[in-house]
Amino acid sequence: MAYETVSTDEATDEGVAGGLPGAVRGGGEPESSDSLRTFGAVVQALREHAGLSREEFAELVRFSKHTVASIELGRRMPDAAFVDRAEEALGNTGALRKAVRHLARQPGLAAWFRQWARLEGAAITLYTYECRMIPGLLQTEAYARALSAEQLPPLDDEQIAERWAARVERQRLLKERANTAFGFILEEHLLLRRTGGVEVTRELIGHVLEIAKLRNVEIQVMPLVQESHSGLQGPIRVLETPENRWFAYNEGQESGQSISDAKVVSVLQRRYARMRAQALGFENSVSLLERMRGAL
Repeated sequence: MAYETVSTDEATDEGVAGGLPGAVRGGGEPESSDSLRTFGAVVQALREHAGLSREEFAELVRFSKHTVASIELGRRMPDAAFVDRAEEALGNTGALRKAVRHLARQPGLAAWFRQWARLEGAAITLYTYECRMIPGLLQTEAYARALSAEQLPPLDDEQIAERWAARVERQRLLKERANTAFGFILEEHLLLRRTGGVEVTRELIGHVLEIAKLRNVEIQVMPLVQESHSGLQGPIRVLETPENRWFAYNEGQESGQSISDAKVVSVLQRRYARMRAQALGFENSVSLLERMRGAL
Protein backbone atom coordinates (compact mmCIF):
# COMPACT_ATOMS: atom_id res chain seq x y z
CA MET A 1 0.00 0.00 0.00
CA ALA A 2 1.43 3.35 -0.98
CA TYR A 3 -0.02 5.28 1.91
CA GLU A 4 -2.39 4.63 4.77
CA THR A 5 -3.64 6.09 7.99
CA VAL A 6 -2.35 4.60 11.22
CA SER A 7 -4.01 5.17 14.55
CA THR A 8 -2.11 6.64 17.47
CA ASP A 9 -3.03 7.23 21.07
CA GLU A 10 -0.69 10.09 21.85
CA ALA A 11 -0.01 13.50 20.38
CA THR A 12 3.63 13.89 19.39
CA ASP A 13 5.91 16.13 17.41
CA GLU A 14 6.44 13.48 14.76
CA GLY A 15 4.87 10.28 13.43
CA VAL A 16 5.81 6.87 12.13
CA ALA A 17 5.97 5.62 8.59
CA GLY A 18 3.44 2.97 9.56
CA GLY A 19 2.67 1.86 6.03
CA LEU A 20 6.25 0.87 5.26
CA PRO A 21 7.53 -2.69 5.54
CA GLY A 22 8.10 -3.72 9.14
CA ALA A 23 6.02 -0.92 10.61
CA VAL A 24 4.07 -1.57 13.76
CA ARG A 25 0.65 -0.12 14.40
CA GLY A 26 -1.03 0.22 17.74
CA GLY A 27 -0.90 2.01 21.05
CA GLY A 28 1.73 4.32 22.34
CA GLU A 29 2.35 3.01 25.83
CA PRO A 30 6.05 2.58 26.63
CA GLU A 31 7.39 -0.94 26.14
CA SER A 32 10.35 -2.77 27.56
CA SER A 33 13.71 -2.29 25.87
CA ASP A 34 14.93 -5.76 26.92
CA SER A 35 14.82 -6.91 23.30
CA LEU A 36 16.96 -3.96 22.24
CA ARG A 37 19.56 -4.80 24.85
CA THR A 38 19.50 -8.46 23.84
CA PHE A 39 19.92 -7.58 20.17
CA GLY A 40 22.81 -5.25 21.06
CA ALA A 41 24.48 -7.96 23.10
CA VAL A 42 24.25 -10.36 20.14
CA VAL A 43 25.84 -7.75 17.85
CA GLN A 44 28.64 -7.18 20.34
CA ALA A 45 29.24 -10.91 20.84
CA LEU A 46 29.40 -11.57 17.09
CA ARG A 47 31.69 -8.58 16.59
CA GLU A 48 34.08 -9.71 19.32
CA HIS A 49 34.00 -13.31 18.01
CA ALA A 50 35.05 -11.91 14.64
CA GLY A 51 37.96 -10.16 16.32
CA LEU A 52 36.78 -6.67 15.38
CA SER A 53 37.09 -3.58 17.50
CA ARG A 54 34.11 -1.27 17.64
CA GLU A 55 35.96 1.21 15.41
CA GLU A 56 36.82 -1.47 12.84
CA PHE A 57 33.26 -2.77 12.82
CA ALA A 58 31.87 0.76 12.47
CA GLU A 59 34.00 1.29 9.38
CA LEU A 60 32.75 -1.95 7.82
CA VAL A 61 29.06 -1.13 8.38
CA ARG A 62 29.58 2.55 7.48
CA PHE A 63 28.07 3.90 10.69
CA SER A 64 29.83 5.96 13.35
CA LYS A 65 31.33 4.14 16.33
CA HIS A 66 28.93 6.13 18.53
CA THR A 67 25.98 4.68 16.63
CA VAL A 68 27.42 1.17 16.93
CA ALA A 69 27.89 1.72 20.67
CA SER A 70 24.29 2.92 21.05
CA ILE A 71 22.98 -0.18 19.27
CA GLU A 72 25.20 -2.56 21.24
CA LEU A 73 24.07 -0.98 24.52
CA GLY A 74 20.40 -1.28 23.54
CA ARG A 75 19.82 2.47 23.38
CA ARG A 76 19.01 2.69 19.68
CA MET A 77 16.87 0.87 17.14
CA PRO A 78 19.01 -0.59 14.34
CA ASP A 79 17.84 0.33 10.85
CA ALA A 80 17.68 -2.07 7.92
CA ALA A 81 20.95 -0.85 6.41
CA PHE A 82 22.81 -1.52 9.67
CA VAL A 83 21.40 -5.05 9.94
CA ASP A 84 22.29 -5.92 6.34
CA ARG A 85 25.83 -4.54 6.59
CA ALA A 86 26.39 -6.12 10.00
CA GLU A 87 25.31 -9.50 8.68
CA GLU A 88 27.79 -9.21 5.83
CA ALA A 89 30.60 -8.10 8.12
CA LEU A 90 29.91 -10.85 10.67
CA GLY A 91 29.62 -13.90 8.45
CA ASN A 92 26.04 -13.83 7.15
CA THR A 93 24.74 -16.12 9.90
CA GLY A 94 21.22 -14.75 9.58
CA ALA A 95 21.04 -14.29 13.35
CA LEU A 96 20.64 -10.52 13.22
CA ARG A 97 17.99 -10.56 10.49
CA LYS A 98 15.94 -13.01 12.55
CA ALA A 99 16.48 -11.16 15.83
CA VAL A 100 15.54 -7.73 14.48
CA ARG A 101 11.99 -8.95 13.77
CA HIS A 102 11.37 -9.31 17.50
CA LEU A 103 12.61 -5.93 18.62
CA ALA A 104 10.40 -3.85 20.86
CA ARG A 105 10.81 -0.11 20.68
CA GLN A 106 12.67 2.02 23.15
CA PRO A 107 10.83 3.45 26.15
CA GLY A 108 9.39 6.82 25.23
CA LEU A 109 8.82 5.95 21.57
CA ALA A 110 5.35 4.87 20.55
CA ALA A 111 5.08 1.62 18.58
CA TRP A 112 3.70 3.52 15.59
CA PHE A 113 6.77 5.77 15.61
CA ARG A 114 9.32 2.97 15.51
CA GLN A 115 9.69 2.53 11.76
CA TRP A 116 9.91 6.26 11.04
CA ALA A 117 12.56 6.60 13.76
CA ARG A 118 14.54 3.81 12.09
CA LEU A 119 14.33 5.58 8.72
CA GLU A 120 15.22 8.86 10.39
CA GLY A 121 18.26 7.27 12.00
CA ALA A 122 19.71 6.26 8.64
CA ALA A 123 18.50 9.13 6.47
CA ILE A 124 20.98 11.05 4.35
CA THR A 125 18.50 13.89 3.89
CA LEU A 126 15.74 14.91 6.30
CA TYR A 127 13.47 17.90 5.70
CA THR A 128 10.87 19.08 8.20
CA TYR A 129 8.29 21.85 7.95
CA GLU A 130 6.32 22.44 11.14
CA CYS A 131 3.45 24.78 11.92
CA ARG A 132 2.19 23.30 15.20
CA MET A 133 5.18 22.97 17.52
CA ILE A 134 8.97 22.98 17.42
CA PRO A 135 10.11 19.60 15.99
CA GLY A 136 11.44 17.08 18.49
CA LEU A 137 14.95 17.18 17.01
CA LEU A 138 15.17 20.87 18.02
CA GLN A 139 13.39 20.84 21.37
CA THR A 140 14.84 21.63 24.79
CA GLU A 141 13.89 19.64 27.86
CA ALA A 142 11.89 22.51 29.33
CA TYR A 143 9.93 22.97 26.10
CA ALA A 144 9.31 19.22 25.73
CA ARG A 145 8.10 19.01 29.33
CA ALA A 146 5.80 21.98 28.75
CA LEU A 147 4.25 20.13 25.81
CA SER A 148 3.92 16.92 27.85
CA ALA A 149 2.26 18.80 30.70
CA GLU A 150 -0.61 19.67 28.36
CA GLN A 151 -1.03 16.11 27.11
CA LEU A 152 -4.49 14.53 27.30
CA PRO A 153 -4.91 11.94 28.68
CA PRO A 154 -2.39 13.16 31.29
CA LEU A 155 1.05 11.56 31.49
CA ASP A 156 2.78 10.54 34.69
CA ASP A 157 6.33 11.61 35.59
CA GLU A 158 7.88 8.39 34.33
CA GLN A 159 6.21 8.67 30.93
CA ILE A 160 7.33 12.28 30.57
CA ALA A 161 10.90 11.36 31.52
CA GLU A 162 10.93 8.44 29.05
CA ARG A 163 9.69 10.67 26.24
CA TRP A 164 12.43 13.19 26.86
CA ALA A 165 15.13 10.51 27.11
CA ALA A 166 14.03 9.08 23.76
CA ARG A 167 14.05 12.55 22.21
CA VAL A 168 17.57 13.22 23.50
CA GLU A 169 18.74 10.01 21.86
CA ARG A 170 17.19 11.07 18.55
CA GLN A 171 18.77 14.52 18.77
CA ARG A 172 22.20 12.89 18.72
CA LEU A 173 21.62 12.39 14.99
CA LEU A 174 22.24 16.08 14.32
CA LYS A 175 25.84 15.80 15.48
CA GLU A 176 26.60 12.11 14.91
CA ARG A 177 25.40 12.09 11.31
CA ALA A 178 27.49 14.99 10.06
CA ASN A 179 27.02 13.87 6.44
CA THR A 180 23.24 13.97 6.71
CA ALA A 181 21.57 17.17 5.49
CA PHE A 182 18.92 18.38 7.94
CA GLY A 183 16.53 21.13 6.92
CA PHE A 184 13.91 22.78 9.11
CA ILE A 185 11.33 25.41 8.21
CA LEU A 186 9.65 26.81 11.32
CA GLU A 187 6.69 29.13 11.48
CA GLU A 188 7.47 32.36 13.35
CA HIS A 189 4.30 32.00 15.42
CA LEU A 190 5.68 28.82 17.06
CA LEU A 191 7.99 31.03 19.10
CA LEU A 192 5.61 33.96 19.47
CA ARG A 193 3.23 31.60 21.26
CA ARG A 194 5.74 31.33 24.16
CA THR A 195 4.82 27.76 25.07
CA GLY A 196 5.99 27.15 28.63
CA GLY A 197 6.61 30.83 29.31
CA VAL A 198 9.19 33.49 28.54
CA GLU A 199 12.22 31.73 30.03
CA VAL A 200 11.42 28.46 28.27
CA THR A 201 11.05 30.31 24.97
CA ARG A 202 14.27 32.28 25.44
CA GLU A 203 16.20 29.06 26.14
CA LEU A 204 14.53 27.36 23.18
CA ILE A 205 15.51 30.13 20.75
CA GLY A 206 19.08 30.03 22.06
CA HIS A 207 19.17 26.26 21.53
CA VAL A 208 17.86 26.57 17.96
CA LEU A 209 20.51 29.20 17.24
CA GLU A 210 23.22 26.85 18.51
CA ILE A 211 21.93 24.01 16.33
CA ALA A 212 21.90 26.39 13.37
CA LYS A 213 25.69 26.66 13.68
CA LEU A 214 26.11 23.03 12.59
CA ARG A 215 27.28 22.76 8.98
CA ASN A 216 24.77 20.03 8.15
CA VAL A 217 21.73 21.88 9.51
CA GLU A 218 19.72 24.56 7.72
CA ILE A 219 17.08 26.42 9.71
CA GLN A 220 14.67 28.88 8.12
CA VAL A 221 11.80 30.85 9.59
CA MET A 222 8.55 31.38 7.74
CA PRO A 223 7.56 34.97 8.64
CA LEU A 224 4.26 35.68 10.33
CA VAL A 225 3.15 37.80 7.39
CA GLN A 226 3.57 35.79 4.19
CA GLU A 227 1.12 36.29 1.34
CA SER A 228 2.38 33.30 -0.66
CA HIS A 229 2.66 30.08 1.35
CA SER A 230 2.90 26.54 -0.08
CA GLY A 231 2.54 24.76 3.25
CA LEU A 232 -1.00 25.69 4.21
CA GLN A 233 -2.12 22.05 4.01
CA GLY A 234 -0.08 21.24 7.10
CA PRO A 235 3.28 19.89 8.31
CA ILE A 236 5.63 18.12 5.90
CA ARG A 237 8.29 15.55 6.63
CA VAL A 238 10.32 13.93 3.87
CA LEU A 239 13.53 11.94 4.05
CA GLU A 240 15.96 10.20 1.73
CA THR A 241 17.47 6.81 2.57
CA PRO A 242 21.04 5.74 1.76
CA GLU A 243 19.52 3.87 -1.21
CA ASN A 244 18.16 7.22 -2.46
CA ARG A 245 14.55 6.29 -1.81
CA TRP A 246 12.26 9.03 -0.51
CA PHE A 247 9.53 8.63 2.09
CA ALA A 248 7.19 11.10 3.74
CA TYR A 249 4.97 11.34 6.76
CA ASN A 250 1.96 13.47 7.63
CA GLU A 251 0.29 13.62 11.02
CA GLY A 252 -3.05 14.83 12.33
CA GLN A 253 -5.11 14.52 15.48
CA GLU A 254 -4.71 10.95 16.79
CA SER A 255 -3.64 9.59 13.40
CA GLY A 256 -0.68 9.43 11.08
CA GLN A 257 -0.26 8.81 7.36
CA SER A 258 2.88 7.23 5.98
CA ILE A 259 3.63 7.82 2.32
CA SER A 260 5.85 5.82 0.00
CA ASP A 261 4.03 6.56 -3.28
CA ALA A 262 6.67 8.33 -5.38
CA LYS A 263 4.16 10.70 -6.97
CA VAL A 264 2.76 11.86 -3.64
CA VAL A 265 6.21 12.20 -2.10
CA SER A 266 7.26 14.25 -5.13
CA VAL A 267 4.38 16.67 -4.53
CA LEU A 268 5.47 17.15 -0.91
CA GLN A 269 9.08 17.63 -1.99
CA ARG A 270 8.02 20.35 -4.43
CA ARG A 271 5.96 22.08 -1.76
CA TYR A 272 8.89 22.02 0.63
CA ALA A 273 11.21 23.34 -2.08
CA ARG A 274 8.82 26.22 -2.78
CA MET A 275 8.65 27.04 0.93
CA ARG A 276 12.43 27.25 1.09
CA ALA A 277 12.15 30.14 -1.35
CA GLN A 278 9.20 31.69 0.50
CA ALA A 279 10.75 31.53 3.98
CA LEU A 280 13.47 33.85 5.19
CA GLY A 281 16.98 32.88 4.13
CA PHE A 282 19.37 31.39 6.67
CA GLU A 283 21.06 34.63 7.69
CA ASN A 284 17.80 36.56 7.91
CA SER A 285 16.25 33.71 9.88
CA VAL A 286 19.11 33.77 12.40
CA SER A 287 18.82 37.54 12.64
CA LEU A 288 15.08 37.29 13.33
CA LEU A 289 15.60 34.62 15.99
CA GLU A 290 18.22 36.78 17.70
CA ARG A 291 15.85 39.75 17.71
CA MET A 292 13.03 37.63 19.06
CA ARG A 293 15.24 36.36 21.87
CA GLY A 294 16.38 39.86 22.70
CA ALA A 295 12.79 41.09 22.87
CA LEU A 296 11.82 38.54 25.53
